[in-house]
Amino acid sequence: MRRTSLGSTGISVSRFCLGTMMLGSWGNADHSDCVRLVHTALDAGVNFIDTADMYAGGETEEIVGKALKGRRDDVVLATKVHFPMGDDPNHGGNSRRWIRREVENSLRRLGTDYLDLYQIHRPDPSTDIDETLSVLSDLVREGKVMAIGSSDFSAEQIVEARWTAERRGHVPFHTEQPPYSLFMRGVERSVLPTAQRYGMGVMTWSPLASGWLTGRFRKGRGDGIGELGSFRSDMIPYKFDQSLPGNAHKLAIVEELVELAAECGLPVSHLAVAFVLTHPAVSSVIIGPRTVEQLTDLLAGAEVTLDDAVLDRLDALVAPGTDLNPSDADYTPPHFADASLRRLPARRRGA
Repeated sequence: MRRTSLGSTGISVSRFCLGTMMLGSWGNADHSDCVRLVHTALDAGVNFIDTADMYAGGETEEIVGKALKGRRDDVVLATKVHFPMGDDPNHGGNSRRWIRREVENSLRRLGTDYLDLYQIHRPDPSTDIDETLSVLSDLVREGKVMAIGSSDFSAEQIVEARWTAERRGHVPFHTEQPPYSLFMRGVERSVLPTAQRYGMGVMTWSPLASGWLTGRFRKGRGDGIGELGSFRSDMIPYKFDQSLPGNAHKLAIVEELVELAAECGLPVSHLAVAFVLTHPAVSSVIIGPRTVEQLTDLLAGAEVTLDDAVLDRLDALVAPGTDLNPSDADYTPPHFADASLRRLPARRRGA
């Protein structure tokens, strides 16, 4: 397994990072099988594991903790905080109050006394970035966290965080974790260049576009959603409804990708993952298998590289810097989702 430095942190990580969202009730409920999956990845040379407190309500962190007993020091361990962990509105977000409490919960579930990387899972418009960076900096100085990162931050939010850190004497974000795949190339426009400009490590997620780039979803073969596990089928079914125009477009592109992959002598999944690793800003790509068999298939493509001729054909299928189906975005800024945030009150409009 090839290694690289995680941005300017000096931490050496494998080019594949094991994503664990599918370990536990959202995907694979067999804890013993999940532990075997983690060990298979480690034995294959993967030294980088990413999880989050909210995955399966904390169950996933507990599974990872079980799997790392006796092997913790050989692993670069990353987790995330932000999403609600209960009904109390203070049990979530990016406040000092919540982060200070939740980092202890993650450490307990993971069975460790430090985290190699602690990430803010999503932006929080209700919390000043100064507040968030302040508590994260305290955790770094206390030795509970080695490095800090963001996830799904826009380029302007990355810049704001960097400027805030410089002006207030905080530790800056060391990494960014954006979605990136052949179907979601929007981050090429500004997020990846901005992270690269600041020397940030980039660990990208969903290289297979929630399973679309495995070749499982094909024209005339049903929607396949029943095979996805509860997270995808229950929480993001709109990404697989083939009656929607955006998903119909994905079906058409998949057919062309299957043909191109066959010409290259590759499975579509290997082509898709290799594409992500081609970008110079990307340190590691997060793969999120649900079974050992899926993991083994992805690991077989770890050394695949793509030449310029293939990359040019991929650019022709999905233009650089564009998202094939913008409605697939997992994070929508509040001012896009809430019309009141982009409209003056009626009384000020003269109505």
